[in-house]
Amino acid sequence: MSPSPLRRLPPWLAPSLCSAVQDSLDLCWGYVLLEHEVRNVDACFKRLDSIFNNNSRVLESARVGAGYDVQLNDIMDAEIQPILQDFYQTPNYDYVYEQRLQTASDNFVAAASQLPRVSGCHPPCGFQSAGAVYNCETCKYDSCEFPLDCPVEEIKVMENSRIRMWCKVPFDLPSDFQAVWRFAEELNTQQVDEFKEVTAGVDMLFSIPSSTLQHQGTYQCEIYSSQRSIIRLYYHVSVTPQDEVSHTELQEIFDLSLLPGGSLLPTVDPSLHSRPSAALLSACVSAVLLLLLLSLGTLYWLSTSEERSDVETDAVGDL
Repeated sequence: MSPSPLRRLPPWLAPSLCSAVQDSLDLCWGYVLLEHEVRNVDACFKRLDSIFNNNSRVLESARVGAGYDVQLNDIMDAEIQPILQDFYQTPNYDYVYEQRLQTASDNFVAAASQLPRVSGCHPPCGFQSAGAVYNCETCKYDSCEFPLDCPVEEIKVMENSRIRMWCKVPFDLPSDFQAVWRFAEELNTQQVDEFKEVTAGVDMLFSIPSSTLQHQGTYQCEIYSSQRSIIRLYYHVSVTPQDEVSHTELQEIFDLSLLPGGSLLPTVDPSLHSRPSAALLSACVSAVLLLLLLSLGTLYWLSTSEERSDVETDAVGDL
């Protein structure tokens, strides 16, 4: 059996429904599906969800100004209590529930809309509101019970480069927030116990003017409010040594020097693979001519050597 949807309301509406319906099971006890002639409490919870919890008209009408919570509660209580009394331990078909609950919802919207409107944001004013839950048993607004850990963002830089990391979030933060920066050297991790605190305050920017190999690792920014964690962001920094960069540049220069004209060969269209480029043809012709000259030179040297040998032999014979 799923929990009552009255436990998943926004903070400005949940207290009203919680106090008006002390036990939603009592309200849904006699919910009977006409089609199957069976009681189904879960189906009742779904109807409550659609008529109240997910009804934009109800939610908007409940956004009243500070200090009007009691009046809002009285309006909901006046609509729900009669239904609770009539339906308690009494079976009723689903269409009867539908009519009574929809009427209660319409009456609530009409009355609550007359109260002064709220200005500004509602607690918790934007942060993690989607994962928060209102507990009808304690009538308190609970957080999602864990800090929001964002995925690790990769930052790759060359040695001696500047690094800037921002602890930015896409929602409004409370006025009393605090940002704490931590560092896990040489690690790519989100394990909280691996980090050591570096700085704390309200500065959302962490800057490294000139990066070195000692700056490699994971940086964590955690935002607090009222001793409670709101969000944690992670940045994994990789630093490429300057000597490696220099070596790579020298290797590229060396590779270029081996090519005709000291430049890279032009890119060839795959569709033209059967037609070599002019530079490639020139290189091939030059190589063939060089090979031919070397061959001719070798033949000339061999023939000259033979003639000298014959001359020396004749000279020895004469002696």
